[in-house]
Amino acid sequence: MTLAQPEPGAQRITPQRGALAMTACMETLQVGYLHAVAAASGCSLAQPFPDNGIDWHVSHAAPDHTVDDEVTIKVQLKCTYQTAPCPPGPTFAFTLDNDHLVKLARTPVSVHKILVVMLVPRTRDDWLHAGHDRLELRHCCYWINLAGHPVTGRRRTTVRIPTTRIFDDRALVEIMTRVGAGGRP
Repeated sequence: MTLAQPEPGAQRITPQRGALAMTACMETLQVGYLHAVAAASGCSLAQPFPDNGIDWHVSHAAPDHTVDDEVTIKVQLKCTYQTAPCPPGPTFAFTLDNDHLVKLARTPVSVHKILVVMLVPRTRDDWLHAGHDRLELRHCCYWINLAGHPVTGRRRTTVRIPTTRIFDDRALVEIMTRVGAGGRP
């Protein structure tokens, strides 16, 4: 099937985006990012049902793991356009509801948890760029293990996310290697 191309000089009509809520689109985008990272790192994903405050279980099988042949971490995803891309300092602030923080900060645990925060441009037109040689997903995800982090606010607590902890396939493999050796993410 061949799609008709506009005639030279014809006015190009920009297709309308769907009416899905911005937050739902942000959630879908970050899930796509997680899937891409998991695929590139050789990990499997499972979505708990009901999620009970944890979005995904990520598992990694490797013969070099010492605690088990397959290890799992739990991932909570968050997405925001309120923090600019490429934050200038060593950390950026992200605010969590205390109920979420308590779940992520619990220690000791049998399955480690990480928070993954995606920073996106404010407009959906800037989220994705595709070319013949790549698919560019903007902007970036960062991760943190909040085990032991205190609750400091009445209803919400601000945590500091290190800008050095970019969540990509290499970071995920390193996390799983540490967990596979009996350590923390």
